[in-house]
Amino acid sequence: MTTFTISEPVSPTVDDTRLAKTSSRRLAPFSNRNLLVRLADSDEAVELPAVAVRLLVDLLSAMAEGNAVTLVPIHAELTTQQAADLLGVSRPFLVKQLEEDAIPYRKVGSHRRVLFSDLMAYKREMDRKRLEVLDELAAQAQELDMGY
Repeated sequence: MTTFTISEPVSPTVDDTRLAKTSSRRLAPFSNRNLLVRLADSDEAVELPAVAVRLLVDLLSAMAEGNAVTLVPIHAELTTQQAADLLGVSRPFLVKQLEEDAIPYRKVGSHRRVLFSDLMAYKREMDRKRLEVLDELAAQAQELDMGY
């Protein structure tokens, strides 16, 4: 496996955000089928597969909210810094999770590499646990009639 270089996230401008909002709304109804896109100032057109149209709608929706975006293939192998950045945690915290076997990894020489798919599985599990705890806290607050 090769290490994937993650390009810098693209941060939308105010104009990009406005255009992305309109574009995502207009494209959403077509996200389950192939789409023929006519290129501006040209007679040429490009056909996009339905799966790419769905991804494009998701990308535009994220940009419409002002979020920076990047694209990472599911099979990508990340450095510990890239993985930490994607999770929004420090590299030492991520390394601790690796050493505690919370996230699978492999070593290339003295460097650790994490599969993007394994990182996202870890994130989904942490998100699930977080929601479970929040549900328990909300239930306790209701039992104690705390006004929640």
